[in-house]
Amino acid sequence: MNPLLLGLALGAGLIVLVNGLLVRFTRMSAQQAAMTVMLTTLGLYVPYAIVYWPGGDIFAIHLAIYLLASLGCGLVLSARARSQGLHWGPIVIGGFFVFVVVSGAVFIAVAEQGLTTSLWSRLLPEADSQRAVTSVFPGVVSHDFHKKESLYNQYLQQVARQRQRGWQVQKGWLDQPVVAEPTLFRVVVRARDEEPVTGATVAGQFLRPSTRTLDVDFTLTETAPGVYESPIALPAAGHWDLALSIRKGDDLHEIRANTSVMERQAAQ
Repeated sequence: MNPLLLGLALGAGLIVLVNGLLVRFTRMSAQQAAMTVMLTTLGLYVPYAIVYWPGGDIFAIHLAIYLLASLGCGLVLSARARSQGLHWGPIVIGGFFVFVVVSGAVFIAVAEQGLTTSLWSRLLPEADSQRAVTSVFPGVVSHDFHKKESLYNQYLQQVARQRQRGWQVQKGWLDQPVVAEPTLFRVVVRARDEEPVTGATVAGQFLRPSTRTLDVDFTLTETAPGVYESPIALPAAGHWDLALSIRKGDDLHEIRANTSVMERQAAQ
């Protein structure tokens, strides 16, 4: 079972159990029990999440589901205590919270692992075996400079320094890249005065927009003064983003670009 779904199910189940035990074996009312469990959940889960930060979306859905589970228990148990029987109203309310819990957990699991590893894969048509298909939604990736204002300001300063430095960078494939076939990728770096920039470290990543699991790290080798190249194989066809960094001493030159990779059959 998916660890995320398992954690949500166990947490919500424990919250329901504790609410029931408090109402059954103490003098607490259903509302008091629900409030006690909510405060306890906040006191335990929030510090844990801060120490082992799972990400903002995971934190929010865990907290929302845990608090909704306790609130639902409070409403259902309170209505049952007043009427000495379970009216259809509390059943509807409880069913709504169950729906919220289950759907929220499923959405997170699908976003993180996709549909192909779950029961849903049996209900979906088979994908074309010649194409890489993914239903994963990885969210914001690490090379987004706009995540925080401080990082964005550093990026603007870096761009200004690059313009003042005046390095001229030419980059590209020496042949049409094809899926899973090593193709020579070359970067030529010259200073403002056309002199080659030698002894630099040229590295980067080819980033897959749909999933981080396919990202490819690379480092180029200097084969001639100012010329850096190495064969690189990309695992899937389609669009790729390029994050390239050129470092020499304290000077750092960064470039963002994109490229595309052909299917093996289309290249023939």
